[in-house]
Amino acid sequence: MPNFRPILFIVSIVLLALAATMLIPAAVDFAYGNPDARVFLYSAAFTGACGGALALGTRCHLQGGLSLRQAFLLTPLTWTSTAAFAALPFQFSNFPELSLNYANAFFETMSGLTTTGSTVLVGLDRMAEGILLWRALLQWMGGIGIIGVAIAVLPALRVGGMQLFRTESSDRSQKVLPRAQQIAKAIVAVYAGLTVICAACYWLAGMTPFEAVVHALTSLSSGGFSTSDKSIGNFESPVLHWLVTLFMLLGSLPFVLYVRTLTGQRDALWKDSQVRSYLGFLVAVILPLSIWLAATHGHDFHDALRLVAFNVVSVVTTTGYAYTDYSQWGNLAVGVFFGLTFIGGCTGSTAGGIKIFRFEVMVTVLRTHFLHLIYPRGVFPRQYGNRQLNDDVLGSVIVFFALFFTAYSVITIALMALGLDFITSASAAVTALANVGPGLGDIIGPAGTFASLPDSAKWLLSLAMLLGRLELFTVLVLFMPQFWRG
Repeated sequence: MPNFRPILFIVSIVLLALAATMLIPAAVDFAYGNPDARVFLYSAAFTGACGGALALGTRCHLQGGLSLRQAFLLTPLTWTSTAAFAALPFQFSNFPELSLNYANAFFETMSGLTTTGSTVLVGLDRMAEGILLWRALLQWMGGIGIIGVAIAVLPALRVGGMQLFRTESSDRSQKVLPRAQQIAKAIVAVYAGLTVICAACYWLAGMTPFEAVVHALTSLSSGGFSTSDKSIGNFESPVLHWLVTLFMLLGSLPFVLYVRTLTGQRDALWKDSQVRSYLGFLVAVILPLSIWLAATHGHDFHDALRLVAFNVVSVVTTTGYAYTDYSQWGNLAVGVFFGLTFIGGCTGSTAGGIKIFRFEVMVTVLRTHFLHLIYPRGVFPRQYGNRQLNDDVLGSVIVFFALFFTAYSVITIALMALGLDFITSASAAVTALANVGPGLGDIIGPAGTFASLPDSAKWLLSLAMLLGRLELFTVLVLFMPQFWRG
């Protein structure tokens, strides 16, 4: 059984940081004269007290690092405990638009921290500024958190083919900056810098300063929370729509490549196999769908291109902003967007989903298999970029696909058992596992919310969001008896 002391000590530090972050929306509510300022202050005090007590009781030195079992346990425990305390302002808010029980509050918080973007809230346009900023901050923190997990934790845990990036990340670290700690600081600086640039662009394009800050926080994090029930549909500026599309895309690219680019390797992004495949895939989807939309729905091609590009990028990057209800475009569009929900962005970004590199690996596996059928005695290299794919990586990726679709099937059936229809169940399961946000249908589609779902479905979807965000294995391994036996 793993030693819990260092795990709980790290969790306590995270809770103390969370308590400090709650003071930001408290200050904003105080400035706007909103009564929720006290709610955030009380929540911060309670969270800080719990974190402080836990820190005092588990204080230890962490120079020796964590064992494999401790790392597996720390990641989901940190996410879950953070969500448990971060839900307090939602539950105890004084605004009548909220009035959430703990199931709803936890769902909204887990959706934020996992950058999923599914919501149970209505009346966002009338809601207090503090609670809107808190939702955005949760997504922003979740975004930088998953970048760190994807770069530092998952490769070491050999989850779903992520070991492919373990040596590669090490190589990059040596080339870019001499120490891993400096790389982490550089990535945080890039993440924060892009957020500031994004907010400035949104403000110049017509958003108010507050709207610009909130949407910048949720664009770079691939989160999708907004200040309006209409989401980006509340803003009619085509320039703004293109800017949102751009920053959603930037958030879905590997942040370590931004660091390499800024330190002199100007072609780092374009030379990356994952980035080239990702951008090529987006172009291959957006252009034909734009032509189809213009031809069948009477749109000008430029308007069709803007609508399609925004919605495709929103779904593939798993941001989940809504501008138009693409389910009204017809069955072809519904089928395309349902398929896009599974894809996801690049590894090392804030995006969710299966991730484009896994599809690249699977294409390599299939190509090699077909070549062996044609040339049984042939020897065909299996490569990802310039790297040879070994059996360990291939097996991990194949198992990840199998586990993802198994989990998807189980969650879909479970939701149907709770009384939801098939379209709602199937789209809710994939949008939670892939951390996208909106589903399909009249209930949870781009124009709907998850408010009407039963509490049991919200708890199940909260688990699904956590599973998807932490790449399945990191959570499910905790349910194996062998994990606890040592």
